Amino acid sequence: MIASGIGPTEIGLILLAVLLLFGGSQLPKLAKNLGKAQKEFKDGLADGQKEADKAKESVKSDDSDS
Repeated sequence: MIASGIGPTEIGLILLAVLLLFGGSQLPKLAKNLGKAQKEFKDGLADGQKEADKAKESVKSDDSDS
């Protein structure tokens, strides 16, 4: 189960609706773009975490210098 309240039947209905809306020829392109977007989102989260860690270290080093 992906999220509470969403079961295999609901997922199947969503996939069927996507197939009807976009057509079979557009699905590979749609999936590729969705994968790229997910990767960019994860990369953005990782970059944000790195920046937050740098800021924490900067604050810690500033506090220890005083």
